[in-house]
Amino acid sequence: MLPEKTEEVFRGKLLRVEVERWADPDRIREVVRHPGAAAVLAITADQRVVLVRQFREAVRDTLFEIPAGIYDVDGETPEETARREVREETGYRVVSLLPLGSIHTSPGFVDERIDLFLAEVEPAGDPEAGIEVTELPLEEAVAAVHEGRISDAKTALAILLGRARKAGAV
Repeated sequence: MLPEKTEEVFRGKLLRVEVERWADPDRIREVVRHPGAAAVLAITADQRVVLVRQFREAVRDTLFEIPAGIYDVDGETPEETARREVREETGYRVVSLLPLGSIHTSPGFVDERIDLFLAEVEPAGDPEAGIEVTELPLEEAVAAVHEGRISDAKTALAILLGRARKAGAV
């Protein structure tokens, strides 16, 4: 099913906004177009989750998140983006990488899809400037999700999916 008319009303460096008009005259939607991203639940050999802590202007808060990055390199696969983002943001190197699935972040108004991965990682260098890297035991990260200390959706879901995968539940 497609709208009858689509008009681009904004184009930025990362996002576009379109107004869609559907057959029903009351059905007008503002849709944010996003290139998508890869996000990685990076876990060390001793079962510690590698998180980045950074200020997010949109929510006016500093959040714990898994390493993630937008698909902004032509020809790069989701797996390559995942590996690159872990290295750039955290300084860790991906030893193994498994897909955890894909999510739509807020499908009521944005087409953003994030591909989630589970990776075993090892230290290999320095993190990106302005990003604080933190390690938490996997079970403490799970508790932080349940307690609301980790509120970023991709991070919370990846932690819960990754724990289930490691436990053999999925």
